[in-house]
Amino acid sequence: MESIDGAIVGREREQGVLAGFLTAAGGRSLVLRGDTGVGKSALLDHVAELASRADHRVVRATGVEAESELPYAGLHQFLYPLLPSIDRLDDSPRKVFDVVFGRSEGPPPSVMTLGIAVLDLLSLAASRQPLLLVLDDGQWFDTSSTEVCGFVGRRLTGSSVRFVVGLRSDVPSGFDTAALPQLPVTTLPEKAAEHLLDLRSPGLAPRVRRLILDEAQGNPLALLELPPHVLRSGRTADGRQELAGYTGVPLPLRLQHVYGARIEALDGAVRAELLRGALDGVGAGTATGPARGARYRMMDADEAAACGLLDVDPLSGDFVFRHPLVRSTVVQRATPNERRAAHAVLARVHRDDVERRAVHLAASTIDPDEQVAAVLEAAAESATLRGGSLAAVSWLTRAAELSESREERSRRLGSAAFVAGHAGLLGRAQQLVGSDAAAGRSESPASVVTSAYVALYEDGDVRSSRRHVLAAIENIRDGGVREPDEVLNRLVNLLLAVSQYASDGSSWQRAHEVLGSLGDRMAANSRIYEDAWGDVVCRGAGVRERVELAMADLHTREPWEITRLCVAAYHVDTLGAYRPHLQRIVDREVETGAVASGMTMLHLIMLDQMAVGEWDDAERTGLRSLDLTTSHGHALFAHQTRAYLGLLAALRGRTAHARELQVTVDTWARPRGVGFLTQLADAIGTTAALTDGDYEAAYLHAIGITPPGTFTPYAHQASRTLLDLVEAALHTGRTEQARRHALAAQQAGLPDVSPRLALLTHGALAMTATDSAEADDMFRRAENHPAAATFPFELARIRLADGVRLRQTQGRKAARLPLTRAAEAFERLGTLPWAERARAELRATGTAVAASSAHLAELTWQERRIADLAAGGLTNKEIGARMHLSPRTVSSHLYRVFPKLGITSRAALRDALGRLPEERDA
Repeated sequence: MESIDGAIVGREREQGVLAGFLTAAGGRSLVLRGDTGVGKSALLDHVAELASRADHRVVRATGVEAESELPYAGLHQFLYPLLPSIDRLDDSPRKVFDVVFGRSEGPPPSVMTLGIAVLDLLSLAASRQPLLLVLDDGQWFDTSSTEVCGFVGRRLTGSSVRFVVGLRSDVPSGFDTAALPQLPVTTLPEKAAEHLLDLRSPGLAPRVRRLILDEAQGNPLALLELPPHVLRSGRTADGRQELAGYTGVPLPLRLQHVYGARIEALDGAVRAELLRGALDGVGAGTATGPARGARYRMMDADEAAACGLLDVDPLSGDFVFRHPLVRSTVVQRATPNERRAAHAVLARVHRDDVERRAVHLAASTIDPDEQVAAVLEAAAESATLRGGSLAAVSWLTRAAELSESREERSRRLGSAAFVAGHAGLLGRAQQLVGSDAAAGRSESPASVVTSAYVALYEDGDVRSSRRHVLAAIENIRDGGVREPDEVLNRLVNLLLAVSQYASDGSSWQRAHEVLGSLGDRMAANSRIYEDAWGDVVCRGAGVRERVELAMADLHTREPWEITRLCVAAYHVDTLGAYRPHLQRIVDREVETGAVASGMTMLHLIMLDQMAVGEWDDAERTGLRSLDLTTSHGHALFAHQTRAYLGLLAALRGRTAHARELQVTVDTWARPRGVGFLTQLADAIGTTAALTDGDYEAAYLHAIGITPPGTFTPYAHQASRTLLDLVEAALHTGRTEQARRHALAAQQAGLPDVSPRLALLTHGALAMTATDSAEADDMFRRAENHPAAATFPFELARIRLADGVRLRQTQGRKAARLPLTRAAEAFERLGTLPWAERARAELRATGTAVAASSAHLAELTWQERRIADLAAGGLTNKEIGARMHLSPRTVSSHLYRVFPKLGITSRAALRDALGRLPEERDA
């Protein structure tokens, strides 16, 4: 320390900042950053003392390198002293803490959810007494805790909570990007360094004094520790021989040598005590985990305290390390055998904490040990459920190393590779597969899972992935290899994912054959995926109820299982019920867990935001997903994100951008045979053309997905574009095809598959009905469907069609209500072309409607030429002959022109063109 009798030497500026930090109004955060030994801990002690004198409650925590992979290990230190306040919270945050502390089961919270709960807890604790949180060695906090602390630290304004962190500048940390205010802690100036040295080590010979000042370079810890080391050696009068070997050696290493010399001089039993304390994080607060037991308590270590390695905690009376550098030096100076013996003791100390016990057992074991491997596997499962997939990969890899049989080793390596792949560590997954192959298990089923997974998501290789996965499943089925059901289940789910992306009828038929032959060996949830991901038109009946039943125990499911079930829910349009759960856990998975599952979760959240009309939020989600998928090299997911962004752009009227994305996706996906994406590309083209009013182009795009009157098997967009095909057909005079397609939807039972398909089917039947009674009935069914409001864009389109029909059959007054509702819905959604289309129809009813200031897009040269000819009285056929276009293409152009001009008929063309500004005629 750089303090003498409670006074800190040479830190007047820093003390002033800390005093202001403590007394300023409102809550705030501050990071102290500096080199090892520069005095951060002394300043943290100082601000803690100031806070205590000002009647603040002080809660301290210390990062421990050995715990940096334990999820929420650091956060537990802060939260444990505040446990009594948790019971006074509302139900929602209390349930979050019950899960984090292991008091109850439940889905692990996201960073945001846990962060908000921590803020509630801190505010409650500070309502009675101002609160100061002090974190030393924050660079060793685990990732989960760092994320939550950063979230909380940015949101303390207005509270009575202050948060101060000490960080080493030479070690990267999650706090580096937490955007918290910083106070650099530098070395002492020359005069202050001299003053500290003279106060602490008076009477030094001038040459020794000068040497220490030169070597310490203003580092307070060095100024305190080097003098006794030099004098204790007694080798030379000026100490030069003792320090001669350190020229060019960084100062922390010199200080480690100083401490190392003292450690080596201790009795062996005392060194063992220090090592157990160092490995267990003594001085870092309460141990973590559901058991929350105390850390190791060092005994009979007075000799270490006498030589300046330990201090005595004034509150507990326990020995604590004088400086974090002492702790790390103790570990580094120990022999491998000594470290293993210490870990073995600590494993027994923490026998009731599965994760901490696993850490120590793994470090204490050399030879294969199936019991230890099983403990590590259990710890990995615990970490995965809590969002710690990165730690799970490490523990499963170590479990494989300690496995007693080649089969168990391969299985655990396969599990490690599987989790690594889902954690976005595709390179690491491949390495694990390679290590399995090097052990003589080339192309084992477990390795096929990883290699096919990487090939699929990294490059969209559906063909070879499918071939290898099918072969592996058949080999297991036919008894060629013996594998646990866990490996078979992973292969099955991967085959279903590959088949989904291929979206090819023959591929799916082959998959059904193979999976059908597995009988009871295939998991029930995989049967749900088989039906939902393939062809919901043929196999979707009853899937909604099965998904709902499977979702009943989400808290016990791994993140990838939750994701798969939510994908199934999307295919039957019930995803909205589960989106809150996805939003609670997606941040956790993206930051510290199964990032690949997190990517799919972002896709699902975006799709549901699009469905319910939250289009601004959907765009933000999509851009976040695109950044994440591209940065992790998941080309398949990146292009899938572009497809969804293209579809959203088409809906909003940004059709030029939509078509750019359409081309990008189609160019990448079509050569690879990724039918899921090529169909999405066709859907973008269909939607963009409809938005532009180019119904001929929309029809051509739509029948590229499925012919009218049928639904192409295993084309997932076939049913989703039902209304698009019908509307495009009607606007291009293909009434028979439109009606046939609507009836096909009814006959296929689409209303029973999903609420959205029910809405679309009723709307399509209403639009194509020739009998007014049927039209009235179907429009009424669509309007009154319980889920109609959940799909505002589709409902608005149906209302628009109903309004047009009513104006033509029952008069203008009857049409005003559905047209008004349609126009308002399109305006809220932010799709100006559709909004203006509805306004134009509303104006035709005699209703005064103010045009949106942004709706009148420029007419293209071709559109203006066609409009001029039509205004002159030429027919579509005559216009086509002059411009070398088909009559249908002319009609499509006019449908685009009408909403741009705010009109609904050819008769209004002349007046509308006359109102255009002069520059439009140029």
